[in-house]
Amino acid sequence: MTKLRTAHVRTSAKVLANDAQIEKAIAQARSQEERGIRVIKAKYRARGDHVVLLLSTGIEVAIPRALIQGLEGRKPEELGQIEIEGPGSGLHWPALGIDHYVPALLGGVFGTRRWMAEVGKKGGSARSSAKAAASRRNGRRGGRPRKPSATRAA
Repeated sequence: MTKLRTAHVRTSAKVLANDAQIEKAIAQARSQEERGIRVIKAKYRARGDHVVLLLSTGIEVAIPRALIQGLEGRKPEELGQIEIEGPGSGLHWPALGIDHYVPALLGGVFGTRRWMAEVGKKGGSARSSAKAAASRRNGRRGGRPRKPSATRAA
């Protein structure tokens, strides 16, 4: 049986991870350190509403603020002070008490599993004129194919 450890995240969320997941994250961070990939500068860019990371490779990554757990609905002055932790593998917002792990952010993980599910649900329920038009076209063609039911098969 795998033993679970609880890691406390300063946003008051608890993240459960087993030893194998923790070891994998540590190995990933060490691999990035060995390749020299680390954050050397981090800032909040109000124009565009992004958290911008400058990596040691010269690549600049801009992540929409609203996608990062704990940063949604925050004021720009709260987001402006970002501290880089460790060898460039962590970000800390002292005014908010929020921490994020850079390799996870770069891998597209912007929060806990529950947070990511909510972000995905919002994207799937988005409404646009293009989506409505596509739905109407599909409806004119008969809509979605019906699933075979157990009563029909008999």
